[in-house]
Amino acid sequence: MHHTIFDTPVVNTLLRAVSRATLRIAGWRVEGRLPPDAAKSVLIAAPHTSNWDLPYTLMLAFSLRLRVYWMGKQSLFRAPFGGVMRWLGGIPVNREHASNLVARSAQAMRDAVGPMQLIVPPEGTRGKTRHWKTGFYFIAQQAQVPIVMAFVDYGRKVGGLGPVFQPTGDVERDLAAIKAFYAPIQGKNPAQFEV
Repeated sequence: MHHTIFDTPVVNTLLRAVSRATLRIAGWRVEGRLPPDAAKSVLIAAPHTSNWDLPYTLMLAFSLRLRVYWMGKQSLFRAPFGGVMRWLGGIPVNREHASNLVARSAQAMRDAVGPMQLIVPPEGTRGKTRHWKTGFYFIAQQAQVPIVMAFVDYGRKVGGLGPVFQPTGDVERDLAAIKAFYAPIQGKNPAQFEV
């Protein structure tokens, strides 16, 4: 994977302090921690209902000392901000031609040296959708890493990491269990999130 801001010790340390202070001033709490056995993991990014989700997610990642990469629509990576988005851990996804994205992502996780958390929004969009895409599940399964239920709850002003989930192979049952965790969590635009 490419070099990111999370690999830059001085900047990372500075942004961790700024992130923690900003969240505290804004009245947000950070919950959870990443267990050592989840150093390589797929983080669910739900609910995803606003552009504000990215800055909050990055501040939470700095606060929790994570080394994240995140998937975003390809248009976020156009000039002049493409380089910055990649430095922030972004991976452009062409939604119309996402061929082999799961296999490539799983391989990148297997090949990664050291910790790596891949953030995947299962809704695939900020707009309202009734169905979650299952790419996050199959990336974790193929890479043989756990799924961590990450969240940004605007209703309670709490963000962080929830339970660690090991895919069993029973996709329907596993998704039902995962969605049950997210049911009470409120996105910035709650009408757009439905599990």
